[in-house]
Amino acid sequence: MARSYTLTLRREGDSERQRFVTLDGALDALETEVRAMSQTVRREATKSLGREYEPVELVAVRAEVSGPGVRGGVDLRGDGSVQAFSGRIRRAVIEPRDGEDPYSALRRVLSSD
Repeated sequence: MARSYTLTLRREGDSERQRFVTLDGALDALETEVRAMSQTVRREATKSLGREYEPVELVAVRAEVSGPGVRGGVDLRGDGSVQAFSGRIRRAVIEPRDGEDPYSALRRVLSSD
């Protein structure tokens, strides 16, 4: 049975799934999609339960890759910044190393799993 990797894009109640044969293909598509959305997608500050949330605290788009032994992705924040994470239920932030952007940091971690 062939390995299959799924890219799931979630934004404001909508989700879209794409399937890929390789992890590299899924990660390439994730980066392409999120970079394109980062030019236009934003979230304004909002209040909820008596607290104000700044755009950097809000996730505008979540892009996740899952497959055999692999789960992680990036959050496009309301201010346009991007943060990589690994895991699903217990997400762990992936800190980029020198010279890395969030996409290459995600690729490093998921490719080594």
